[in-house]
Amino acid sequence: MTDLSHPWASVRRANDPGSLAEPALVLTAVGIENRIAQDEFDWCLLVPEDLVGEAQRELADYQLENRPLLPRQATVRTLESGWVGVLGFLAVIWLLPTLQQMAVFDWDWHALGRMEAGSVMAGQWWRTITALTLHSGIVHILGNSLFGAVFGVFVGRYLGSGFGWLLILLSGAIGNGLNAWLQAESFRSIGASTATFGALAIGAAYVWRRGYFKVGSLRRSLAPVFAGIALLAYTGVGGENTDIVAHFTGFAAGICLGILAASFDVRRLGHSGQYIAGVICLGLVCYSWALAGSSV
Repeated sequence: MTDLSHPWASVRRANDPGSLAEPALVLTAVGIENRIAQDEFDWCLLVPEDLVGEAQRELADYQLENRPLLPRQATVRTLESGWVGVLGFLAVIWLLPTLQQMAVFDWDWHALGRMEAGSVMAGQWWRTITALTLHSGIVHILGNSLFGAVFGVFVGRYLGSGFGWLLILLSGAIGNGLNAWLQAESFRSIGASTATFGALAIGAAYVWRRGYFKVGSLRRSLAPVFAGIALLAYTGVGGENTDIVAHFTGFAAGICLGILAASFDVRRLGHSGQYIAGVICLGLVCYSWALAGSSV
């Protein structure tokens, strides 16, 4: 054991001598005599008593100059509240049960609009969109209303109600198209959940690619995607009549669209661009139903 009495004084303490090697090297570089020794409890970095103040300043300056720089987190930019698109979504999916019940145009809306794998693969692509507006009952439509509003308002905040919901509609249509390709010809389904999970994926992928969590480790930067996958696994695989394949295909389509959307500045669309995108979104729904009606 080394004698720690005068004229030496400790400027750093550690549990092991290796931790003191770097500060000892710093002091040696500036010409301050030092040694590493052990007292009763710790390892100490020692300097002559009359150089303690100078040694402390040199170590503090070195630590300040060499502290790691944290990567700058991207500024989270929102365009709006996101509720305009959500209200439009709710209006459409709650209108369809009324049209079905009243047999408007003498149509069987469910038969004309449901996703039928064989019909879609035969060329009736509009069913990938019309099926998103149909539901089997009050529980089904309430569930999709809730999740569609939660995920949709998130997308609308970052991408705008017009452009955001156009992407959500496309993710649902692409997801239904992939689902039709994977399923047997006799497979049928309805519901907005394909688009709902597309919305979840769009928001997660967009936030990830824009770098809003790009601080620290790769795991942290991918946190939005991991959260989206977790929500998909938690909410998208339960229930006896759940179309699990459609949930995953909608989510996959949403990931791709969210990455594409993150590649440019959405603010460049402006209010007019958002309005045009919203009109296109609603127009696609109306046009799809018009094609469904003409196929009677």
